[in-house]
Amino acid sequence: MGELSRDPGAMGGAAVQWAAARWATATRTGADGPSVMTGSWHPLAMAKSSLTWRSALYLGVSLAFGIGWLVTLTIGLTLSVALLILWVGLPLLMLMMIAWRFGAMLERQFVRAAFGVRIPNPYRRPPEGRNPLVRLRRMAADPATWKDLLYLAVLFPVTLVEFVVSVAAWAGTGVLLFLPVLVAADGGTEINFGYVSYWAGNPVEALPVSVVGLAFLVVAMYVTRVMAIGHAAWAVLMLGTSPSQAENAELRKRTEHLQASRARGVDAAEFERRRIERDLHDGAQQRLLAVAMDIGRARAKLDDDPEGARALIEQAHSGTKEAISELRDLARGIYPAILTDRGLDPALSGLAGRAPVPVEVDVDLPERPPAAVESIAYFIVAESLANIAKYARATRASVRVVREDRWVVVEVIDDGMGGAEARPDGGLAGLADRAATIDGMLIVDSPPGGPTIIRADLPCSW
Repeated sequence: MGELSRDPGAMGGAAVQWAAARWATATRTGADGPSVMTGSWHPLAMAKSSLTWRSALYLGVSLAFGIGWLVTLTIGLTLSVALLILWVGLPLLMLMMIAWRFGAMLERQFVRAAFGVRIPNPYRRPPEGRNPLVRLRRMAADPATWKDLLYLAVLFPVTLVEFVVSVAAWAGTGVLLFLPVLVAADGGTEINFGYVSYWAGNPVEALPVSVVGLAFLVVAMYVTRVMAIGHAAWAVLMLGTSPSQAENAELRKRTEHLQASRARGVDAAEFERRRIERDLHDGAQQRLLAVAMDIGRARAKLDDDPEGARALIEQAHSGTKEAISELRDLARGIYPAILTDRGLDPALSGLAGRAPVPVEVDVDLPERPPAAVESIAYFIVAESLANIAKYARATRASVRVVREDRWVVVEVIDDGMGGAEARPDGGLAGLADRAATIDGMLIVDSPPGGPTIIRADLPCSW
């Protein structure tokens, strides 16, 4: 399989993985799979989900984290502030700052593992160079550093409440569920439900209480889910990026992507210009030069050797027709007239008709897309069919062009030998460059033995 980097700036002429990009564009979320924010609230689904039990485990043991950071911050910050009058106070404070930033990073991983919520990195970019003092000063000026400190400072009372509620919910549920076992061990147990008490003298009499325990189990799962959502939301608020930071990061990422796409578009246009110059110089220009020489020789022989002049004129005529044919092919390679006049379906049908293998064409578009999209789709199909003719050893191929939401999807499939790869400065990499000029995406799936699938997703505003 010829698989290429998705980063338009790093791949330089490589294809992109359309599936991941389409998913990221559609969801706009950084969560990895289901989370407590999006999971089902059905009791059976909650009981089957590992998120429920991971959340319960975290809420039960997170009090230890809260106590640990309360002691660490209380002793460390008090000692650092007290020693500021001496030279050791400031280095100790810097070490504390590094420690709580590291603790916040760990907490983000804990939240991700327990609740399935990924918290993006909120920190500013470190400065260039390796000067530790500059880096520490940048760290101290970062608002995210002090939000980390606030989160860890308040972690103890939050986790204390979560621990008490979790123990009450799950301990009570466990006692009710396993009451028959307790009765068998003690010989009899009395259970009080507020003003109502129930005596179970043997395991059989304790079974109705176990049924009540199932209801308490559902309640305990809902309580755990609510506390998990609350803790995750609080962690995202304190340990994540602010709305302005997220907007700036998205804008910066978009700007970098557009800059890379523009650079690749300029490279693709320059490559196309050089190709046209090379084809003109090595093809039509050489043939026209030969025609001019033949006509000149024929004119010199016209009086003395009419038969030789006639042969040279015939040769010049043949060369002229070949030059016209090459110029016609070159013009078609720049932009085919049929694409402008009749649209994508007839243009692709024309390509399929000239292909050396049977090609099935299916174009299902409600209306004509913009000219840029049509042009890129046409050249993707043209280059793919050319590669099939040269390298694939295929017996048949298919071309499909359909609309999916706001995308024009182009797929070219053949049953050839496979093994196609998008190499730098190659034809497939050039297709990716063409697609990138309009924020399109392309993937090449060609395992050894085939089949080969070339798919491009081209954005289109209908």
